Amino acid sequence: MENEIPPQVQDQLNRLQQLRVQLQMILQQRQQVEIRLNEVNRALEELDKTDEKATIFKNAGPILIKVNSKDEIKKELESDRETLQLRKNTLQKQEEKTKEKLNELQNKLQSLLSSSGEATA
Repeated sequence: MENEIPPQVQDQLNRLQQLRVQLQMILQQRQQVEIRLNEVNRALEELDKTDEKATIFKNAGPILIKVNSKDEIKKELESDRETLQLRKNTLQKQEEKTKEKLNELQNKLQSLLSSSGEATA
């Protein structure tokens, strides 16, 4: 009977686990966005080095498509970069909020456990 976890503590432990899973998912999403953002930035750098008259292709799934102009693909990549940067910023804010909630919950749990430990001692 001494080792039984009070329902309130069990609920908090479940919530803590959920927040940890949520934080992990946010971190994975942010990492994927950062990888894509780096790819776009590298593509833009290479595009800047490319001659205006060079033939440029873009990836469209399993095929390559010839691009009509360097400016066209550059605008597309810059738009992608802007979108990815916004997504990255949003994920960073979600990460911060989730970490704050996680810390608050951990502190609350420690408080609950220490007070329940004193009550059973």
